[in-house]
Amino acid sequence: PEPAGMERSRSLGPVLPPYEPLSEGLDMEGLPRSTVVSVEPPPPPPPPRDHLAWSFCTTLYANICCLGFMALVFSVKSRDRKVLGDYSGALSYGSTAKYLNITALLLHIFLIILLVALIASSTISIVNLFNQEQERHPFLNPT
Repeated sequence: PEPAGMERSRSLGPVLPPYEPLSEGLDMEGLPRSTVVSVEPPPPPPPPRDHLAWSFCTTLYANICCLGFMALVFSVKSRDRKVLGDYSGALSYGSTAKYLNITALLLHIFLIILLVALIASSTISIVNLFNQEQERHPFLNPT
């Protein structure tokens, strides 16, 4: 016996079938007998990038501390892994090549800016020196 106030309430209604009954006046003759569901596999993910062209250009034009050549080596390794179907290895080698290319590019840009600044400052110094010499020796002035 259950304690007072803790009775279970059960409704003994009609048990419903696990399907929906047909409405009145409709028979199975007009309905399809089977359903075909086609499931397509998801498209394969795109292969990882190997950055081979970028590494080649970095090797030719901005090979600072051999970073461009190292990027080219990692790009070729990435391409080999991609051909073999090892996408995780290709992704690893490709990202290493990308970071080496970025580092070589940033160093190259920094060195170009430094070279332009050095040329500009040396040009200004030479012009100032020339002007001082002209003030000291006025007979060298053109007439």
